[in-house]
Amino acid sequence: MKGSHQEGTKHESGGSLAKWLLLTALLVLIVLKTGFLPQLTRFREIRFIEGTDKIVQKVSSFGLGSARWEQLQYDTEKPEAVKDVGAPISKLTCNLSDYYSDTCAMEGDLRIHGISASVYVVSSSTFQPENQTITVRPYTRKWEQATMSRIREVSMRSTAPAPYSFVIPPKCTVRHDVPAVIFSAGGCGTNFFHAMTDLIVPLYITAHEYNGHVQLLITDYKPEWVTKFRPILAALSKYAAIDFDADTAVRCFPSAHVGLVTHRVLGINPALSRNGYTMMGFRDFLRSVFSLQRPWATPISRSSGQKPRLVFVLRRHSRALTNEDDAVAAMTDLGFEVVAALPEDVRDMARFAGVVNSCDVMVGVHGAGLTNMVFLPHNSTVVQIIPWGAMKWPCYYDFGEPVPDMGLQYVEYEVTAEETTLKEKYPRDHPVFTDPLSIHRQGKTWATFLEGQNVTLDIERFRGVMQQVYLSITTE
Repeated sequence: MKGSHQEGTKHESGGSLAKWLLLTALLVLIVLKTGFLPQLTRFREIRFIEGTDKIVQKVSSFGLGSARWEQLQYDTEKPEAVKDVGAPISKLTCNLSDYYSDTCAMEGDLRIHGISASVYVVSSSTFQPENQTITVRPYTRKWEQATMSRIREVSMRSTAPAPYSFVIPPKCTVRHDVPAVIFSAGGCGTNFFHAMTDLIVPLYITAHEYNGHVQLLITDYKPEWVTKFRPILAALSKYAAIDFDADTAVRCFPSAHVGLVTHRVLGINPALSRNGYTMMGFRDFLRSVFSLQRPWATPISRSSGQKPRLVFVLRRHSRALTNEDDAVAAMTDLGFEVVAALPEDVRDMARFAGVVNSCDVMVGVHGAGLTNMVFLPHNSTVVQIIPWGAMKWPCYYDFGEPVPDMGLQYVEYEVTAEETTLKEKYPRDHPVFTDPLSIHRQGKTWATFLEGQNVTLDIERFRGVMQQVYLSITTE
């Protein structure tokens, strides 16, 4: 039995060997007849190059090895096969019809080269030959030609999806895993009103949703502006802002936003905000940035001996109060604790924010200094002194209309012809007095009514307005 089993085993082994040899011969014949072997070789070659891509590109993100990888691409027999492997489909959407600003949002394979002001949207599903290059000036005063002429253009260059694209975009030298926001600081940002309404509020609307995980790239970069607003920029982004114009790197991002979204002067429309942001929320954000202690102003009992605090924003050179000492004394007599703020006091934003937050009332002639009302506690009062010259509507537009959405109260004091120093320059029958709107139509508003006058308050009349304010924020 044992011998018989061994013979059977040998027979089966011999049969298996014969079958294997026959199968091998058949496979060789198939390869020779069909040309399958070169296809197998090509498959191995692509897999090798794809693996190399992953390795070399990881090194390239630190600025190394890009030349070596570029050479590898052109040395292969089928470079297009490498190009197509895992290529993301990108998307570009622009809004060029907004009154305030042009903006573009994009995602996918994005390569941003600051020094050439170019954003490459690679393999774009939204590509159209007629709009393969779109340029915008990323600032929020689109209607002002003089201002916008100072803003550097940024170009979005789309390429068609493979295999229809004949454009070779630049290779990434730095990779980011957070979105990018590109905007200009080259408009009117040195003026505090414009810095807030043109840049900081729109930047909050555009970038706050990323919770700090966003890279800011600033064209028309101004070091002094960045330094002044660094606390706010740092609260919006965990990363140092990049000088876009001087940046030689090719930075790759998963998504980007060129230009800032804005809704109105010193305002946010929650219905237009993707996250329902409000101006009260923005002011809470500022309070957090500057560690301000008072979220709300509460009525003060007159019998307690406490005094409501009033910050009087004083000007120099234009729209200054010629009798500011008398005005301060009158407010003190009414029962206010008055803090007189000169221009040099207002310049230190962080320190002055704390002063404003400690106050219940802010008073000042129309001007950028009133913008500091963003630091007031909720339910405080803003008193705007409107200079002569049919200025009620433009002054209200800048500082009166935004107040309710900030959770503040608004009072205005309109200067009469007897209270302006323009009476020392022009006779009473001059259009400055008889037809101020004609001065506006001539385009002389700024020179005549803003830069051209100071104010001498009628103290008794002003006292009457401020007494009503005092009674509105105090109790018995």
